[in-house]
Order: sequence, then structure tokens, then C-alpha cells
Amino acid sequence: MPAMDVKNRGIAMALLFILGLSSILPLCFSDANQPSLTKKPQPPTSNNRIGSSVVLRVQGNVYPLGYYSVSLNIGNPPKAYDLDIDSGSDLTWVQCDAPCKGCTKPKNQQYKPNKKNLVPCGDQLCAGVQSPGSHHCQSPNDQCDYEVEYADHGSSLGVLVRDYIPLRLTNGSVLGPLVAFGCGYDQAYSGPTSPPSTAGVLGLGNGKSSLLSQLTSRGLIRNVVGHCLSGRGGGFLFFGDHLVPSSGVSWTPILPGSSVKHYVSGPADLLFNAKPTSVKGLQVIFDSGSSYTYFNSQDYRAIVNTIVDDLKGKQLSRTTADPSLPVCWKGAKPFKSLGDVANLFKPLTLSFTRTKNVQLQLPPSSYLILTKYGNACLGILNGSEAGLGNLNIIGDTFLQDKMVIYDNEKKQIGWISANCDRLPES
Repeated sequence: MPAMDVKNRGIAMALLFILGLSSILPLCFSDANQPSLTKKPQPPTSNNRIGSSVVLRVQGNVYPLGYYSVSLNIGNPPKAYDLDIDSGSDLTWVQCDAPCKGCTKPKNQQYKPNKKNLVPCGDQLCAGVQSPGSHHCQSPNDQCDYEVEYADHGSSLGVLVRDYIPLRLTNGSVLGPLVAFGCGYDQAYSGPTSPPSTAGVLGLGNGKSSLLSQLTSRGLIRNVVGHCLSGRGGGFLFFGDHLVPSSGVSWTPILPGSSVKHYVSGPADLLFNAKPTSVKGLQVIFDSGSSYTYFNSQDYRAIVNTIVDDLKGKQLSRTTADPSLPVCWKGAKPFKSLGDVANLFKPLTLSFTRTKNVQLQLPPSSYLILTKYGNACLGILNGSEAGLGNLNIIGDTFLQDKMVIYDNEKKQIGWISANCDRLPES
């Protein structure tokens, strides 16, 4: 979800890393296709950039797991960490081997830093990971503490570190750039689903602290990231433009100067069965870190009412006995697949009005969830009730079975229907 600055905490705890790290001021949070390193990684060269991408296998699903993740190797020798992929935030962080609040991983699966890993306050990346008005940095040599808050599911606080992240490019090069990321030791979680059991978050945003921006600034890849999330679970993630199709992609501009700095586009109108609705002029955030799609309360109610009205007279009835999601329907007997019920629902479409004929087509399988109780539930939630205010967030429900591309060089977001069940050939 979009990252926002954490409000200053009134009380700071003093923690001491076992490996002799300096004291740290708190907060902790609730099959990798990568090489292993047998010797110290070599610095990247400009020859590696053109036509290359990094491709990572994705695991997970919208339901019942509630997130998609990748396994990323960090350190030398490398160790694998499973990270929730999130295009709504910048900073990548892993759970820190330190006294930790809200951690989901045992100690032996946490990142173990040492004093030389610490990023100092004087580093250019430090200012971008701290809240405005933060007083953590008294000296340029102090350690850099990061603070990040997620709009729909809590916060993370920790210390900024640097380490090697080995990567294999599609042109065959194997690299291990030194990359800055967070070592998180105070996590808080609040959301409609259980907190992910991952070791941290892989931020795919376009801020300076993101892994994408750091790789781009070193000339390794172009400033493009994309993902393909399968509705059956799994998929793949890529950095760089090597896998971007040369044709067939629907593109819409990333809005400049928006209040949310990540992947925002619009305005967009919502169509139901190709017909206009009262939901118009939406600005939407493309966010792989959100399992479900959220609309502001007014538009959410309009969408629910439109779908409910269209189902009148059909062999479905609303049920409140399913705790999975707020709006669910049941049939005469439990559904075994979405195919049993999808034909009773009409498709939705997001039509982007700044770009003629650019539409995000959403068949019923893109907005319905089949729960373990055999009911069909709406994978669209009331964002206002989730504390998102008027934000409209396109989550994984809408992004499944499409290659979604965030092109920061051309300032545009694109998508194309794709088979996300297997890794693309390099």
C-alpha cells in the first residue's frame, strides 16, 4: 500500500544489537531465480544495462493467503528472504535480528547486520526515509533510522543498512550491487486480513530509496518495473524493460504532482457491462501491495448497488454468514469454482478518459473471490472504512492475469493480458 510518514512516537526505546551496533531508536513490523555468490561481487559496469532485466519468481495469491511475494537473496554469502511485493511503497526492508516487535519470522530467518552495514545520517538516501520534522539525526555520522507507514496495514521502523544483493540479468550477467534497505525492528499491523508471514517488503515505487531507483542510478537497468500475478497463484516480477511487449500494451500516463507520489493515474470512469455508471473521474493508485481493490465510500456504495440490482431475480442470495469479506453471495449449494457463478455477473471496465480508448477490462473473475465456504464475495472494499479517506486503490484483484508495467522513464503505466503461470523466456 502507499507509504506515508509515521507520526513521531512519544517515547523512544534504546536497543542494542548483539553484534556491537550502536544504540538504535525504535519501530518493528508486523524459488528465487537468483545466483549465489562464492566470492565478493564485482561492481556493475555500463555494459550490463541495455536490453537486460532481472526476473524473479512470484509466489502467493489473493485468497486465502492475501499477498504475493518473492524470495530475494541478500548478503555475502547470500541468504534468501521472502518479501511482500508492493508497488505502493519505496523502501525495501527485512526483519532485523534485534529486539523486535511484531516480527513474523524466527531469529534465524532475520537479517543480521553489523556495524559497517549502517547507513549514516549524512547519506543522501537518509532524508527520504524519515518523517518530516524528525529529530533522529543529530549528527551526519549518526545511524539513519527509517520510518514508514502503510495506508491500509500498519507501519515499520528500523535502521537503514547497505549490503550486497546478487542478481542475475537476462543477458547472463551476474551482479552484486551494494544496495540500501531497511532493517526493521518495530512492526505494527492493522488491516482486513492477517499480517503477511513474510520477512519484509520489497518496495517497487519510484522514490530514490527504492531498489529500482538504486539499480537504475548505477546504470544496470532502465527505470521500469513490472509484475504478472496469476489468478491461480504465483507469477513473476521483473526490473528493466527487456520483457515489455513491443505492441498490444494499453498505456495511461502517471499523473504528475499528485498528492500520493507513487503510481497514480486517471481520471477514469467505471463502466458496468460496457455502460456508464455514476462512478466518474477517479484518480487511482496501482498497488500490488494491496490484496483487494478499494474505492471511496460514495463510489463503493454505487458499485455495490449496481451489482446487487443487476442480480435481482437470479439464483443467488446475499449471505452474512461468510466472514471472509463484507459482501458475499451464496447459491443453492456451495460453488466449487468461480466458473460456477461468474456467468451471473457482468464485467466492469475502468475507462481512462485522458487517453482515448484505453480501458482496463475486468471480467467477474477479476473482482470476485471464491471463499472456502463456497460463496462468491466481492473483492472490492470500502476504502473510507479502511482509513484511506478518498483514495482509490487498484489492488491485486484487478491486476491478476495481466502483465502490469510501471515505466518511470516514459511516465506511464501499462497492462496487457498475459499467461502469468510460467516465467518468460529471456
